Amino acid sequence: MTTSTILVTGGTGTLGKLVVPLLREAGREVRVLSRRGGESGGGVTHVTGDLVKDEGVEAAVEGAGVVLHLAGGPKGDDVATRNLVRAARRAGVGHLVYISVIGADTVPLGYFRAKLEAERLVAGSGLPWTTLRAAQFHDLALTVVAKMTKLPLVPAPGGVRWQPVDAREVAARLVELALGEPAGAVADLAGPEVFELAELSRGYLRASGRRRPMVPVRVPGKVGRAYRAGENLVLDGAVTGRRTWEDFLTERVGGR
Repeated sequence: MTTSTILVTGGTGTLGKLVVPLLREAGREVRVLSRRGGESGGGVTHVTGDLVKDEGVEAAVEGAGVVLHLAGGPKGDDVATRNLVRAARRAGVGHLVYISVIGADTVPLGYFRAKLEAERLVAGSGLPWTTLRAAQFHDLALTVVAKMTKLPLVPAPGGVRWQPVDAREVAARLVELALGEPAGAVADLAGPEVFELAELSRGYLRASGRRRPMVPVRVPGKVGRAYRAGENLVLDGAVTGRRTWEDFLTERVGGR
């Protein structure tokens, strides 16, 4: 196994903050690319760059044997990945690992379409690659339901189901993949349970000791049909995490 530096894009985000320490525990030198940079030390070097604007990317990938591409946002993931792939190809990176989302090829939303295009760019890069699709993180589910339950009437979108997964389990899987051989598209990683969005809200309200009335709503159009059909779920053939939504809420909300 190579011991060269691993570049982590988005290494200061929710997932990156979990991945970087795991890579260090495995004895790897880590370079973190982010827009704001950070303080280097302890085997971690921070570099500043912007993937979407294609600023500082070539310098960031130079000398990296593995690139773990975690950076993402509401839009522009396809542009960012195109710029990263171009730089990684020039630098002769030995393994490009990408985190995508379950439903990238089925849910008709711009975010999912950009993720799918990014997947295609990685697969067509000519570099050895691995792509992992994961479900929405518990952290995102918490953000969504916390906002919804601030309303006097909590929306309960009928038929919208999520299978939230713990970010720590995704981080551990990504590190395993990054330290291993390129594997192409690997099995999806989802949480151990499927919930309607209203159930996630009820769990949050119970954990926070509050009550709110709920009102049924219908998500219209193609997006609504996709969610009601479960096209964002993988009920067979996925690897499922162990940490439950209830466990997560107990830690993050119930202990307040």
